[in-house]
Amino acid sequence: MSAMRKARKTKKPKGPVRSERVRSFLKLFKRSDHVLITINADPDSMASALAVKRLLWKHAHRTQIAYINEIQRLDNLAMMELLKIPMEKLGKVSVEGFTRTVLVDSQPSHSEIFETFTYDAIIDHHPIVKKWSAPYLDIRPEYGANSTILIEYLRRAGIKPSRQLATGLLYGIKTDTANFERAGTARDVRQFQYIFPYANMNLLRKIESSELRVTDLRYFERALQSRIIAKKGIYSHLGKVPSGDICVQVADFFNRVHGMGWTFVSGVYEGTVIIIIRNDGYRKDAGKVVSRAFGQLGMAGGHTGAARAEIPLETLREMGIKGYGSNLARFIRRRLKF
Repeated sequence: MSAMRKARKTKKPKGPVRSERVRSFLKLFKRSDHVLITINADPDSMASALAVKRLLWKHAHRTQIAYINEIQRLDNLAMMELLKIPMEKLGKVSVEGFTRTVLVDSQPSHSEIFETFTYDAIIDHHPIVKKWSAPYLDIRPEYGANSTILIEYLRRAGIKPSRQLATGLLYGIKTDTANFERAGTARDVRQFQYIFPYANMNLLRKIESSELRVTDLRYFERALQSRIIAKKGIYSHLGKVPSGDICVQVADFFNRVHGMGWTFVSGVYEGTVIIIIRNDGYRKDAGKVVSRAFGQLGMAGGHTGAARAEIPLETLREMGIKGYGSNLARFIRRRLKF
């Protein structure tokens, strides 16, 4: 209740007062432009893309949100459905007709698919892995959620968010900061308080309550059976998984175990080895650990408290790492020095 009372006292922006940063972003676009917004779909990226679409409402002819990953987590599917987010799988979109491309909540190195595009704008909050070349760049690793950045854009553009958009942005902050347990700054808190009164709490509860299928429980059982506890950390290898999201869910589950400073969960999804890292945030840096261990083998990076690596299985086969089970798990543990 105290959070709600504070949120309702937050002053709304008066008039279309725009910062130079937002003006620079909007100047990229002409009313005749067809804009493609690409994301790796999760709550923060979907909300951010929806906010960019709203910002460009009167600045472009058409905007299309396209995602590169398979959306299988129930909360992500519920968010897309309940908030009616207009998105298409990138493979189903004819990209030739677009005159501008925008990347949100990611950087080109986060996916080989992203690397095939020449972006006009990149808006992200992940650690900078290299110097990118784009007409417009706004990368703020100090922010806990990309949604926070986009709320600032909306406010400085004098745009009042719809219930749909506000609910998405609120959930984006909640998930990427783990309710401010894993990450987050005073900026994230301020924008959370601002957006709170605009959000639909009933929709938010419906989204948050959609987390696990009955069939997902087998992977939690497998994780518990295969867990290895050492050095105040826990590691589990799941073998083949139906999506990378199940590795994330298991890692978040293990990260709540008392006394565990580190959590490592790995699995294999459609020819890619996925490694998820979580920690308690105390003088640790998951992003540096995953980059050091796997950066030369595939995509690797993240924040201090949460990180991810994706390695083509073929790369490991060329190194003599066979199978999906114990041999692969031992290799991952050696690279992590766990």
